[in-house]
Amino acid sequence: MAKEKTLTYQEAVTELEKILKHLEQTEEVNIDLISAQVKRAGELMEFCRKQLHVLDAELAKIMEEIN
Repeated sequence: MAKEKTLTYQEAVTELEKILKHLEQTEEVNIDLISAQVKRAGELMEFCRKQLHVLDAELAKIMEEIN
């Protein structure tokens, strides 16, 4: 079984940008594709939100240790 690659914050943002660009530029209305893209965008946004919360907690801890 292949090891799944861990998604990075930057990769998630890049994928979100690609989804947005595709949705803005496409003239074809494919409900299944749009639904899948919106679902994936939601997953990516949640991933990014969690990453930012972790970073915020780490920075708060570092600042507390410095003071």
